[in-house]
Amino acid sequence: MNEQTEASGIAVRAMRPDDAERVLAIYQEGLDTGQASFETKAPAWSDFDAAKLERHRYVAADATSSGEVLGWIAAGPVSDRCCYSGVVEHSIYVSPRAQGRGVGSALLAALIASTEAEGIWTIQSGVFPENTSSLRLHAKAGFRTVGVRERLGRLNGRWRDVVLLERRSPIVL
Repeated sequence: MNEQTEASGIAVRAMRPDDAERVLAIYQEGLDTGQASFETKAPAWSDFDAAKLERHRYVAADATSSGEVLGWIAAGPVSDRCCYSGVVEHSIYVSPRAQGRGVGSALLAALIASTEAEGIWTIQSGVFPENTSSLRLHAKAGFRTVGVRERLGRLNGRWRDVVLLERRSPIVL
């Protein structure tokens, strides 16, 4: 996939191993906000790579200058049970310097297209309720709130709720 959003100068393409350093740096920037995940440290690339489905990971790069990676999205299986083969969980991270340029929307569109092409019927994610920009982004892409998992885990000694989001494909039945 090599889509470009003309107005914003963003090119979405498959994530490559040579993107590792920038992908993990953007991941860490998100983790440092305390609003992105219960994780506090980005994993080693080998662990990241092993946990994500190769066919469903993309980066958004600056199409007008250096090709710098501005954000990424990747999905992993929710279970190894065959009955859940059409359900994935995704993560999406956009560099603070690139927010507001349509990077998140472009990445979600790429993921939705790739998962539907492979027969995946549900994409899910967990988002902290305080991460209102992520909640808005997902709502615009057709995700719905399934519920709030109250006091699901602790981050820095504080209990955090998680909003469970899902998008059901209208194509894959």
